[in-house]
Amino acid sequence: MRTPTAGRLAALLGTLAAALLCVLTAGAGTASAHAALTATDPRQGSVVPTAPARIELTFSEGVLLGADSVRVLDPKGTRVDAGKPVHTDGRSETAAVALRPGIADGTYTVAWQAVSADSHPVAGAFTFSVGAPSRTTAEVAVAGTDPVVGTLYDIARYAAYAGFALLVGGCVFAGACRAARPVQKLAVGGWITLFVSTAVLLLLRGAYTGGKGPGSVLDLALLGDALSTKPGAAMLTRLLLLSAAAVFLALLFGSYTREGAPPLRDRPSVACGLAAGGTVVAAGLAATWAAAEHASQGVQPWLAMPVDVAHLLAVGVWLGGLAALLAALRADDALPREAVRRFSRLAFGAVCVLVVTGLYQSWRQVGSWSALTGTDYGRWLLVKVALVAAMVASAVFSRRWTARLADGVRPSGPRTGTPAARTADSPERAAQLARQRAAVAKAAGKRRRDADPGRSGLRRSVLTEAAVAVVLLAVTTVLTTTQPGRAEAGQERAGRTGGSSAPARTGPAVVTVAYDTGGTGGRGTARITLGPGRSGANTVDVALTDPAGKPVDVPEAAVSFTEKEKSVGPLRVPLERVSAGRLRASGFQLPMAGRWQLTLTVRTSEIDQVTEIENVDIHD
Repeated sequence: MRTPTAGRLAALLGTLAAALLCVLTAGAGTASAHAALTATDPRQGSVVPTAPARIELTFSEGVLLGADSVRVLDPKGTRVDAGKPVHTDGRSETAAVALRPGIADGTYTVAWQAVSADSHPVAGAFTFSVGAPSRTTAEVAVAGTDPVVGTLYDIARYAAYAGFALLVGGCVFAGACRAARPVQKLAVGGWITLFVSTAVLLLLRGAYTGGKGPGSVLDLALLGDALSTKPGAAMLTRLLLLSAAAVFLALLFGSYTREGAPPLRDRPSVACGLAAGGTVVAAGLAATWAAAEHASQGVQPWLAMPVDVAHLLAVGVWLGGLAALLAALRADDALPREAVRRFSRLAFGAVCVLVVTGLYQSWRQVGSWSALTGTDYGRWLLVKVALVAAMVASAVFSRRWTARLADGVRPSGPRTGTPAARTADSPERAAQLARQRAAVAKAAGKRRRDADPGRSGLRRSVLTEAAVAVVLLAVTTVLTTTQPGRAEAGQERAGRTGGSSAPARTGPAVVTVAYDTGGTGGRGTARITLGPGRSGANTVDVALTDPAGKPVDVPEAAVSFTEKEKSVGPLRVPLERVSAGRLRASGFQLPMAGRWQLTLTVRTSEIDQVTEIENVDIHD
């Protein structure tokens, strides 16, 4: 039989997709979350007549700076920056570092690394020239997160979300459904998991954002740097709030287990105090995420942060409550049908909050239909929506099993007075009988539990929901570390305007040119590799082969580049012979990004010569 609440759940599921489409197509506003480099002074790839006093960078959002966030290297790879990077005019979306006076002409490399205000590390590099471009030997490895540290950090993040859900859901289930005994270990386990994972995250934070290895996890300097940032302060606050949560756990479960104490329903003042205190602590814990991650940056942070807190609390009540319900169903005690119905109403309310807050967050982080299907964040969000829909569908079946759930009393075990009295003079025998009685009582409880088809069916349905919830938490963790669709679109726009330093190509530019000078042995192929294929210093490698694919030397081979739109060039490449059919030039400077015209001239005899032209795209 379909219950009214189940019908509302089905209707809610049916309108979810339509509402999501409507909200996403209404998206507007600037890009946000995950900082993107939007401008530099001097402009990347430019040639300035005199040395600037400092280097300035502008990002799409605020960034956190460290002592080495901006490094400037001369053509020989020597640092020429002076002092620590600072925010220009106090604006957190800027970074500036002074240069040493009297630096020589040539090409300089700027490497930058910072932490986005939503707690994610960002990095990049670019070049500019003073006076004229020059060859440079500066090598900059843009530091990324160490793979081992990154994996440990992601595991700890997942554990933190899981611990929060178990802690909140276990406490709510114990208080609202009056079933403390089966879920006490679950809630305490959630508290321990959240505390340990947060401590691990705090230790890993410095290495995670600085691109350091596992050996630097216990570096006190890195820990101090982490604590001085907003994410570090949020984690420290979480640890302090967990101390208050430990007191709350002791009060909540102590009120149930204290011998002779009346139930909470007969003590309304105590129940109200525990409910108010627990809500404050849980909201505070949720706020440590909202204040340091996506919700704190971008569109409407004043609204996004409380919405994110409500979203996390709803996740805890629903997913953590499912784990508590499963633990209660597996216990020997017969769980009253009214307790299950009470949790079902709580779960329905949590799902409603999740849908409303989730729709707002989707609009805020994605913003458009194209971003929903065309970005990693949008695709992961669709996976999350599908998982939530599967859980809601499973919840409908759970409610049907709830209607069939039978009430009852826990079966009493064997009488214990007489055997204990007869064996008072034999402690070993008394202990043995006590173990037997406990085993008999446990077996009787299991038989009674399994004899109720409604209870067994509900347990299977809830187990399915819990399994999906495990995957859902994993997807949520991935979403928190994935660049939102709005930010990705903003970074692409910055790249089109020449501001972003993120490369559009992961490998070098390769151009294959077939030539024929018309004379004997005049046919062949030139494979020209330009690495890294970006503005600034490049290595040009030319491989000449005959029609059979064998390397071949020619009397002359010349390569030049011209940027027609800006009237730059031709810039001749100073090629040198490396081996048969191989020529190379290192440190060749292309001062700017754009579509360059590559000109190849091949001469195979005194009179046989040909010039071929191809286009090649050079990125920042």
